[in-house]
Amino acid sequence: MARFRRRRTTSSNVAKERLKLVLIHDRAGTSPSGDIMENIKKDIIKVISKYFEVQEDLFDVEIQNTQDINGSNATTLTANIPIRRIKNLGKNKY
Repeated sequence: MARFRRRRTTSSNVAKERLKLVLIHDRAGTSPSGDIMENIKKDIIKVISKYFEVQEDLFDVEIQNTQDINGSNATTLTANIPIRRIKNLGKNKY
């Protein structure tokens, strides 16, 4: 008998779902809504903040469509994250 695993709601699963939505909007030729971008931004800040002290008011996330010299399209997600300092996590916390 096959066993089915219940999909856990982890931050990585939530981030994957949001990135899928961004890709769907990209393929459809529309821009993702502000809510999706804000949620992605919050998720990235949440993860990065575990290891770094970041300046959230200057944090910026951007999605760009580019085309290389061969004519292939590519979508990039760029995050500019101003880091104030690395947090002291103690010995062997990585």
